[in-house]
Amino acid sequence: MQGRLFVWLALLFGGAACAAPGDTLHVGSKRFTESYILGEVLTQTAAPHAKVEHLQGMGNTAIVLAALQAGRIDVYPEYLGTIDLEILKHAQAAPLEQIRRELAAMGLGVAVPLGFNNTYALAVRGGADGPAKLSELAALPALRFGLSHEFIGRADGWPGLSKRYGLPQRPEGLDHGIAYEALMQRQVDVIDIYSTDAKIRQYGLRVLDDDRAYFPRYDAMLLYRLDTPARFPAAWKAIAQLEGRIGATDMIAMNAAAEIDGQSFANVARGWLAAHQPQAAGAGKAVQAPLVRDGLLAKIFDKNLWPLTRQHLTLVLAAVLLACVVGIPLGVLAAEFPRLRQVVLGLTGVLQTVPSLALLALLIPLLGMIGTVPALAALVVYALLPIVRNTCTGLLQVPAGLRLAAQALGLRPMQRLIHIELPLALPVILAGVKTAAVMSVGTATIAAFIGAGGYGERITIGLALNDNDMLLAGAIPAALLALLTQAAFELLERLASRAPSQRV
Repeated sequence: MQGRLFVWLALLFGGAACAAPGDTLHVGSKRFTESYILGEVLTQTAAPHAKVEHLQGMGNTAIVLAALQAGRIDVYPEYLGTIDLEILKHAQAAPLEQIRRELAAMGLGVAVPLGFNNTYALAVRGGADGPAKLSELAALPALRFGLSHEFIGRADGWPGLSKRYGLPQRPEGLDHGIAYEALMQRQVDVIDIYSTDAKIRQYGLRVLDDDRAYFPRYDAMLLYRLDTPARFPAAWKAIAQLEGRIGATDMIAMNAAAEIDGQSFANVARGWLAAHQPQAAGAGKAVQAPLVRDGLLAKIFDKNLWPLTRQHLTLVLAAVLLACVVGIPLGVLAAEFPRLRQVVLGLTGVLQTVPSLALLALLIPLLGMIGTVPALAALVVYALLPIVRNTCTGLLQVPAGLRLAAQALGLRPMQRLIHIELPLALPVILAGVKTAAVMSVGTATIAAFIGAGGYGERITIGLALNDNDMLLAGAIPAALLALLTQAAFELLERLASRAPSQRV
């Protein structure tokens, strides 16, 4: 079913992928450290040969795969086990030739094994006591499991694992970026990890033995659109030279450089590429890039500040404008027709209660795309309630005597609405628009989870790295933008409140 959905998504707007020669090679990545780094390695490797853009931290497997099939990205790093069991939905490991045949039917290919296996595993705190094998967990029902949301839902994750080992525990969803700290603070007892995570060694964790051989191999490879090598021949030739060159030691070292030493993903990739040129013999050397730890101010005022601000402002302004176009007429209807009032206000109120990420997950297949459009649709939904409610309230507060006077002067209902009622209700309507705009500034940070940009990009990176400075580098500009938005609307409200009295 999911495979059919992805094909449907690709058919809806896959024409975007039929780009002319010389267009941009789009590299994607998921929302965890290793994927960010590998995306940067691909981007920097291809950059001398083509125009390249890295759409980083796009989300989980379903979102990135939908983007690939839709032509929003051309290639991203993936793992063979994920392709086999999660994407193609095989009940057990299939031969690579079969995987390639089935992917080709979807317009995709898999190639360039990078040289390391990053399998899933479960880990506990180190020490003399505690389990050493996964099979021992069944006899310890009191253990608290904190597992990543994707692992909980994956076919090759918790559902199959709990069945294979007969595990009675009920896991709680926990972002991978903060799982290690939660484990060390004893808030949880068991977490899911990737075998190349640098923090395994840093925290001295015990990786539980998969004694019933549940997890397949997760060899890192590239999942790509079949037309990519022909569209970008020189860049693809350079990327193909990465085959077998990134060993597990390399990947652990690169993850450590980002998560422990605080280096940016771009610097980590640049350091590895500088130390492992094609003529270099073999892989397996640690990253030699110098340690550069940026502070909070450097992260706030980096080169991406203006592009992210522009993206964030565009989302907010477009969402508020569209919400006004939809919400003000709905508010007018609610005010004019009492029988519709509860229906309109109730419906917009219910939409407001839908969790943001859940709404995005629903909108992606509904609209057939990721990025700006579903993010904008979600923001419009959340901005509707204050605009509809305040429009209705403002119109109901117009004195009945003025309505009667307008009727006595022979004004038609539409003339009365435009020239009398809406101007008098304008201060209340603007207050609702202000509330919607301020809320949208904060809510727009979710756009980064589906590749729409904005300050949320920094927040997603901060979550992946458990980097408080990076989180603040996204949260502080968003808070300042919200304050500026509120101040601008308060000025408009003052001007609007004076206007009716001046007319009278």
